[in-house]
Amino acid sequence: MATGEDARAADLAGLLQRSLPSELMGILHETGELASGLGQKLYLVGGVVRDLLLGRSSLDLDLVVEGEALKLAAALAEHYPGRWVAHRRFGTAKLRHGNWSIDLATARSESYSRPGALPTVRPGTIQEDLFRRDFTINAMAVHLDPAHYGELLDPYGGKRDLEAGLIRILHQKSFIDDATRMFRALRYEQRLGFRLEQSTETRLRQDVALLDTISADRIRHELELIFKEERPELALRRAGELGLLGVLLSGLGGNGWLAEKFAQARKSCHPTTPPIPLYLALLVYRLTETDVERFMQRINPMANLAQVLRETIRLKGQQESLEAEKLAPSAVFHLLGGYSLEAVQANALATSSERAKEWLELYLNKLHHIKPSLNGEALLALGVAPGPRMGQILQALQDARLDGKVENEQQEKALVKEWLKGRLLDE
Repeated sequence: MATGEDARAADLAGLLQRSLPSELMGILHETGELASGLGQKLYLVGGVVRDLLLGRSSLDLDLVVEGEALKLAAALAEHYPGRWVAHRRFGTAKLRHGNWSIDLATARSESYSRPGALPTVRPGTIQEDLFRRDFTINAMAVHLDPAHYGELLDPYGGKRDLEAGLIRILHQKSFIDDATRMFRALRYEQRLGFRLEQSTETRLRQDVALLDTISADRIRHELELIFKEERPELALRRAGELGLLGVLLSGLGGNGWLAEKFAQARKSCHPTTPPIPLYLALLVYRLTETDVERFMQRINPMANLAQVLRETIRLKGQQESLEAEKLAPSAVFHLLGGYSLEAVQANALATSSERAKEWLELYLNKLHHIKPSLNGEALLALGVAPGPRMGQILQALQDARLDGKVENEQQEKALVKEWLKGRLLDE
């Protein structure tokens, strides 16, 4: 009769078999055998183990070897030529194929010289490698060597916390070593429907000011990961409750208004692409220009994203111009044509003015797509000389098209001929 340990091992082996494509399973078996032949031990680690136990599929696998990852990668390259890519600077390797990938690394331990510093890394054991991770539910591994294939290695009680629905740090200095783990804790809590373990939440509240030790680029990266979640407003709400957003900027919050706007943003965008610039624009919409600049110093956005945030606030200041009861479509176009679509969309979602919302949506849904049929080459053929006058005529054609005065290329040509004949657009 199989023991309890044997049954658990068989269960995980069966889970792997049921969860992964056959080709990927073949590679895992072969990699485990090659590692064993080299005197190394190989493990499947991290989030994929967590998801495996939760019944969630994942095709991005992380493997850790007690030994030398590059030595094992070299052996694998003989079996899969051209598919394994070694990154010698980091001592890692990667295999990507179709919609799945495998990352291979050497087991390591980490130490931190000060709060917020990047870690100092050295080779270590699998237990040390798991201990350097963020939460117990991400600190489990599955043996892949033939002698112990499928056995769960769980030195820190991750499976127990997984079953209890808890997010628990591995040690009391976790947030001191790396304060970005606070954001990750909330992401996992909300994604999985879990809750922070009590002492973990207590440590987070005590250590929240340590976010000031984290670089702007790392803060931005964590926010972007939140925005890639299915419902990022949930993690932002918790970040507001626990004080994380307040550390980034006083007055920044993730309340019910934001949740409503985020839900509307998802409905208006491509279903598989998280609207990160739009999320950020909505997050800062109710701030002042000064506060937006301060917030951007805290997250160091790329230039195009910074432009969206500035334009969002600048356009909000133009709302009075958009509250006119009657505006020609061309007038709406000239008011909004200089702004990014994300800034216009953020204002359309966030404005409390129904009239302004009407004009903003008209621009998004219709006006910004409208262009005249004739271009500069066509105008030359009609006798328009190059120069400022040609630009005037192209603009006038677009206005006529926007306002419905012309509807096709023939009508545009007729209008240009009238202008030329009457010299209505002379400089």
